[in-house]
Amino acid sequence: MASRPDTDDYLNLFLNDVPLMDVRAPIEYDKGSFPTAVNAPLMNDEERHRIGICYKEKGQDKAIELGHQLVSGDIKAQRIEAWKRFTTQHPNGYLFCFRGGLRSRLTQQWIKDSGIDYPLIKGGYKALRRFLIDSLDALIEKQDFQVLSGRTGTGKTRVLLSLPNPVDLEGLANHRGSSFGRQVSPQPSQIDFENGLAVAMLKAHHHVGGTIYLEDESRLIGRCAMPERLRARMSESGLLILEQPMEERIAIIRADYVENMLADYIARDGEEAGWLNFREYLLSALDRIRKRLGGERHQLLRDQMEQALEQQERGSVEAHNRWIQNLLQDYYDPMYDYQLSQKQGRILVRGGPREIIEYARTHHNDRPSEA
Repeated sequence: MASRPDTDDYLNLFLNDVPLMDVRAPIEYDKGSFPTAVNAPLMNDEERHRIGICYKEKGQDKAIELGHQLVSGDIKAQRIEAWKRFTTQHPNGYLFCFRGGLRSRLTQQWIKDSGIDYPLIKGGYKALRRFLIDSLDALIEKQDFQVLSGRTGTGKTRVLLSLPNPVDLEGLANHRGSSFGRQVSPQPSQIDFENGLAVAMLKAHHHVGGTIYLEDESRLIGRCAMPERLRARMSESGLLILEQPMEERIAIIRADYVENMLADYIARDGEEAGWLNFREYLLSALDRIRKRLGGERHQLLRDQMEQALEQQERGSVEAHNRWIQNLLQDYYDPMYDYQLSQKQGRILVRGGPREIIEYARTHHNDRPSEA
């Protein structure tokens, strides 16, 4: 492998999805890393903890000495093998630790001793994270945004992804943004969500340019919090209002939250456990909005949902249409219509998917935004 220099070209790393090897401890990685980063730690959590105590009590030299004692022999050989696998699979990648200091240098040296030159990222995780925070702040201030809005069940995410320059906030948060929005796989940490958002914004700005299209979201997408300044900019941006007939909305809701979710649960958990977990997901999602529905309306909808689940177990999903329609008409639509009444001056276009997509393509600025 030809020798490559260490880098501080953070923009290139993120725009080109360069593979990154994060040699921090698992506990650090789990709090937040980057979309293309894989954890291949120099030390595990317990080793890091013990070395940290030694550093505080006895200083750096003793801590380094302890580190070499803890990561030696077979443990050291196993970690070097993991690093070598990564470097072989990703010859264009880089490694990093927290600050680009001792752990990066030691990892780099041990890999080199095994016959492979592999570059590191100057400044490490801290510099990469600061770059993304600053880049996102700058883009939020200067970027032109338009917001795709519409009643629940209109298929906003599907239309969003057909627009010229979308950033999918719900995809980044791995959540559909409502009480029913939980996915089978877990949401990212807040830091991972923010880092993923910053990378997506950078790509939209540099690779495509012009207006960035976002879906209308509240402060929280599941447990992931939207940056306050981005929410403020979105609240000032032009609105594209997606409209669909009730029959189409019911079909979209049933496909996304009933048929596809059951398939996802079965794929993860198997037939029997998958069905039980899907059933619990649907009923608990309704239970979470019980107070807002009111006890009587909640009970009516729950009875309808339980009857629909019984029918689904026998092979028919049609009975779900009743509770879906009632929930849309009696709960989601009045709430959305009130919110939209506060935003009338911002509406740029209203219509079905074809009208929205045509409007965006016609009015999108194809010139890349100023870098």
